[in-house]
Amino acid sequence: MIFFTMTNSILEIKNLTKIYGQGEKAKLALDNISLSIPRGSFFGLLGPNGAGKSTLIHCITGIAEPTSGQILIDNTDVVKEYKLARTKVGLSPQEFNVDIFCTPEELMDFMGGYYGVKKEEREKRINELIKRFDLEEHRHVKFQKLSGGLKRRAMLGRALIHTPDLLILDEPTAGVDVKQRHDLWQYLKELNEQGKTIILTSHYLEEVQYLCNDIAVINHGKIIAHDTKAEFTKDGKSLEESYLKITGELEK
Repeated sequence: MIFFTMTNSILEIKNLTKIYGQGEKAKLALDNISLSIPRGSFFGLLGPNGAGKSTLIHCITGIAEPTSGQILIDNTDVVKEYKLARTKVGLSPQEFNVDIFCTPEELMDFMGGYYGVKKEEREKRINELIKRFDLEEHRHVKFQKLSGGLKRRAMLGRALIHTPDLLILDEPTAGVDVKQRHDLWQYLKELNEQGKTIILTSHYLEEVQYLCNDIAVINHGKIIAHDTKAEFTKDGKSLEESYLKITGELEK
């Protein structure tokens, strides 16, 4: 059995393995991953398609159960104390896995109710988020009729409605135009500066370089690099150059 002591980390992952299927059809998705993310960090998670990013996020958020190992969010076990752990994390997924006939306001209201946010506080938070993401004119528009950028903003509001300690963003600016992307970057930087811990996955490496202070690269279910942004970009290198070198060496 694995035990952790109290640390300043918001997220502790120890010896995490995830296997899908059994026997000859078994697929190793995560291979003995250990990772610690400090409270207040803006953490970038990079990797090629199929590297294990989504599976790792699913394990952290309780969507998938680990085969072995342990995950603690703010010292709460995501398997043994699922309901409590789930309240500590907000997820804005890459896929729009919502009722397309709901409005942004309804999406936030439903999610707030799911997490037990009282009606008065919920209404206050919804109004704050609607205003912050410039959704006033669209708060009663059905999700299916929103542009890609508006959908992303609505999903982010939904993820923040219960004021989670840890925010996970999976490709949050996919399908968003340049101006909206930069506006979102500014908001996320402000959110992080206020103390929110954020995990970001993105195929826009300049986005990760601009926002994140710690970065890990995952491939074939393993963490193959983990360091500060300063180390990834030292000697005048861009994050993209370092990333291509790291992942390219594996394919030689």
